Amino acid sequence: MSSGTFGFVSSSLANQSKFGSQNQMGYHNQRPKFKAGARFLFQGDSITDMQWGRNQQDRNHYLGHSYCFLIASRLGVDMPKAKLEFFNRGISGNKVSDLRKRWQKDAVDINPDWLSILIGVNDVSRGGAKTLNFNKWEEDYRFILDRSQAKNPNIRIVLLDPFVLQVARLSVDEVWRHWRGTIDQLGEIVERIATDYGAVHIQTQKIFDQAAQKVSPPHWIWDGVHPLPQGHELIARNWLQAVTKATNKEG
Repeated sequence: MSSGTFGFVSSSLANQSKFGSQNQMGYHNQRPKFKAGARFLFQGDSITDMQWGRNQQDRNHYLGHSYCFLIASRLGVDMPKAKLEFFNRGISGNKVSDLRKRWQKDAVDINPDWLSILIGVNDVSRGGAKTLNFNKWEEDYRFILDRSQAKNPNIRIVLLDPFVLQVARLSVDEVWRHWRGTIDQLGEIVERIATDYGAVHIQTQKIFDQAAQKVSPPHWIWDGVHPLPQGHELIARNWLQAVTKATNKEG
């Protein structure tokens, strides 16, 4: 189950009615299908983190201001009777090995019905000149998914490819070739894992590549890695489209 839709020019949005009507501008007419009270957990690094409040009693900041905040906002408006719950446990600077270390507390114990993961860019940025051990990266990724499935065999999984654009420090050709080459290899691993685990797969690198061709890379990502607000919206729209398609396909 994969998605490579460039959200704001998707043909499915062409005949939307005006903002304020039942079907709001910029999203599918169709809605996803979730069970009442479903719990959604978003995991990853700074792209997911975006300063979510560690004090969960502070409801002003508990989701931060990343794509998961936008997803929760949309679903909260469109599906209020479903009483969906959302948890952000992204931590800035994390690699997949860091997720593995904290997975019990920050994933298994939360026991979500839906698990969404975006990870990988720090495995490139924090590796220095060393070559990334792709086998270990995949092993760690599969470990955390196995742990979650052992807790909840019916858990639904959404996997997003890591992504970069040639902006700022990544504009230097040699630097760009290293980063993009590694990110592409990680994306291939994510695609393989998504297939093996029956996950919804979001082809985030492809999405940003298409978006950058339509406008410009700095419009979406300011430093090559971290999306601007419109970049987070792009992720959110494609996440919702892919999950909506997957849940409606299942009947």
